[in-house]
Amino acid sequence: MNTAPVELQFIDGPTPADTPLTFSAQSSMNALRAVDPQDGVNVQELPAADGGVRAWTFCAAGFVLEMMVWGFGFSYGIFQEYYTSHPPFESASSVSVTAVGTISLAIQYGETVALSLIFSRYPDYLKHSMWFGLALYFASLFASSFATQVWQLIALQGVGVGVGGGLLYMPVIRLLPEWFSERRGLAGGIIFAGTGVGGFVFPFVLNTLLNKVGLRWTLRVWAIGTSLFSGIALFGMRSRFPVPKFTAGQRRPKFLPPQVDFIKSPLFWSFIFTTVMQGLSYFPVSLYIATFTKSISDQITATAVLALFNSSAVVGQVILGHLSDRWAYPSIMVVSGLGSALGAFFLWGFASSSIALYFFATVFGALSGGVSATWTNAASECVRGKPEFAGMAFSGFAFFKGISAVVGPIIAGLLLEAGRGASMGHGFGRFGYGAVELFVGSCALVSSFGGVAVALSRQRVLS
Repeated sequence: MNTAPVELQFIDGPTPADTPLTFSAQSSMNALRAVDPQDGVNVQELPAADGGVRAWTFCAAGFVLEMMVWGFGFSYGIFQEYYTSHPPFESASSVSVTAVGTISLAIQYGETVALSLIFSRYPDYLKHSMWFGLALYFASLFASSFATQVWQLIALQGVGVGVGGGLLYMPVIRLLPEWFSERRGLAGGIIFAGTGVGGFVFPFVLNTLLNKVGLRWTLRVWAIGTSLFSGIALFGMRSRFPVPKFTAGQRRPKFLPPQVDFIKSPLFWSFIFTTVMQGLSYFPVSLYIATFTKSISDQITATAVLALFNSSAVVGQVILGHLSDRWAYPSIMVVSGLGSALGAFFLWGFASSSIALYFFATVFGALSGGVSATWTNAASECVRGKPEFAGMAFSGFAFFKGISAVVGPIIAGLLLEAGRGASMGHGFGRFGYGAVELFVGSCALVSSFGGVAVALSRQRVLS
């Protein structure tokens, strides 16, 4: 049973000029005291947070959107392998083909900051934007089925899908802090596990479709399927608080509120540094693990390893998210970084069979893919005392991880080109991947040191 204090919120009636436009538990109570109940103001009890049908409906809808948007994005390795080995794109450079997937993910991560600021000023447009995002996502992915050159794929499957996916997913980031507080880590872990579920199932489905109906109809079928499932999920994206209404003469909040102090916080920036290092480690693996596996085995095994890599994040997200509600999340970040580094150095570095890659995909996928479940609690602590800015802090994390989504694969691609299929000796770094494996492991190791910096900064905030 939820024993949190009952929150009240106005749904109509006059509103004093000094009533906060940002809805939170505190602002609701302040508004209640500011207006005389005799003035005809209607008062409504808010739906329960951390439980209840509406809260868990939101969580389920967020899971579906996470699966469709991010699960597809992290399955791009299947398309990358297909594009580089089938017409009309087989003659294109591997860097340009890789850019299609990395640009899409980078935009989805990066646009969250801009969207967070926009919807802080225009919260009444959030509902319209998510449906526009779905339409843009469908149109871009469907149109990409007619592409004949890589630049067209970059514009449609990269930029168009990225922008549409970000708009489609934004309600999850903005509304999660409204629905969950004490169980925020668990709820975030469940929602973020959608990436792992999609990342496990989608490579097999996409590989089957590519073999059965070809590239063009695969993209068309996927555009239709994504629109159907995401459209249903959007009906569960409802705000817990009444959406404020603005008249023509009413002043809206500023794009950047003057009281946003968390951007000066050492905790915020140490967490961002750690997130960037973790992203530099994670994204090269998600893009190149299938290609590396195919060098050792066959396409079916490569698909299975990529699926296992993505699906391991399901377990990692839920477990690490639940643990972050009980234990200090910096310690989880340290363990994640160390475990990921050891996996990259030894399991991937010395891999000579698919068995080693199965173990690597499981360990690295769970630890590195699951650490983002700590974001919700970290965002809450960064904006300590101002929970209405938690979504903005979360968006900051996503923006900088988007940078790593572009930089990491570019560096890995350059290192792979420099290796040119050579081994570093003693069984390490087969097929020219030695420098990539060292880069991945080193970034993961630095992220564990970053977790220590987060722990020290956190002590200063909580003291």
